[in-house]
Amino acid sequence: MSTVTRSYLDQRLAAAQRCSKEAAMAGAKAAAVATVAAAVPTLASVRMLPWARAHLNPTGQALIISTVAGMAYFIVADKTILSMARKHSYETAPEHLKNTSFH
Repeated sequence: MSTVTRSYLDQRLAAAQRCSKEAAMAGAKAAAVATVAAAVPTLASVRMLPWARAHLNPTGQALIISTVAGMAYFIVADKTILSMARKHSYETAPEHLKNTSFH
């Protein structure tokens, strides 16, 4: 059984922090795009459609827009973390596991 060194743990911690920071940035970018993409039709429909004008007060509009932004943030951040974890686990895998050919 091999022992784990302090430098190995420090490297793993630094990689995890880098991955989480990158995922947070990707999530924030997606949330910004989703906010604009949800705000434009929501605000336009409140101005043009009588039903929306009558039933969507400013709180309802903000709830629709912020829900879309929050969902986009968490979905993109989660996908980013999972893809980076998959990539890093493949890089550190033993050679016999990296060979995925059927020959």
